[in-house]
Amino acid sequence: MTVKVLFVCLGNICRSPLAEAAFRAEAARIGLDAETDSAGTGGWHRGEPPDRRAIAAARRGGVDISHMRARQVRPGDFERFDHILALDADNLANLRALRPVGSRASLSLLLDHVPGREGEPVADPYYGGDGHFDITWRDVTEAARALAGKFAREEAA
Repeated sequence: MTVKVLFVCLGNICRSPLAEAAFRAEAARIGLDAETDSAGTGGWHRGEPPDRRAIAAARRGGVDISHMRARQVRPGDFERFDHILALDADNLANLRALRPVGSRASLSLLLDHVPGREGEPVADPYYGGDGHFDITWRDVTEAARALAGKFAREEAA
């Protein structure tokens, strides 16, 4: 069974593409059948590649995200995906407001899936330097490991 996961931040050029890439890499590493994507609650970066600093951070982590393009969350995402993971509380609130009545996707914060980090946001590195993007990469990689492991255990049960 394929688990379908959407990662969401504000503009879909920093945190959510990094989270998507980290999860995709971890799912492949452990053999988890997963469909992944990322999106933003805002649409002003639609069609743009990830921020060059996000591309560099992912590359340092062994993953190429340069092909990704930003998009905005759509109502159909709430039916297409099993899990929609927000990178911070503001985006989670926006997702709850956008969510069509009766939709099936579960909504949560990404770091809620990391023991001891529940309720924490993944800090937005946009106004920081390369080091901030490396911290974001570490956070989303930690969350990707926890999340993929959780889904793999559920699949095996």
